[in-house]
Amino acid sequence: RVQLVESGGGSVRAGGSLRLSCEARGYIASRYCMGWFRQAPGKEREGVATIYSGTFAPWYPDSVKGRFTISQDNAKNMLYLQMNSLKPEDTAMYYCAALSYDDRGCAFRTDFHYWGHGTQVTVSS
Repeated sequence: RVQLVESGGGSVRAGGSLRLSCEARGYIASRYCMGWFRQAPGKEREGVATIYSGTFAPWYPDSVKGRFTISQDNAKNMLYLQMNSLKPEDTAMYYCAALSYDDRGCAFRTDFHYWGHGTQVTVSS
């Protein structure tokens, strides 16, 4: 059984920073993808960062590239998302997700297997 628990959300002003944390409990797979996604009311869910356990090469969409950084600490079973230079359009519920690796890779997909319950990020102008 896999459980993902997010924390670190909150309210900040534009230009500020937040670091989100995700604790992964349980065995995912020998190879896996981890990712952060967000969804605002009336908007489609979108991936903001993913990483593959084999190479640790991250993927980011253009909307957050250069501002967000995904990282992990395997010894502590933790995944992080450092968010800098936050903008009001970053306001959303942020979710941690995990996926057993397959030949489709980790980027450009939203069909991850395991999801946390989310943490709210609100950025005021």
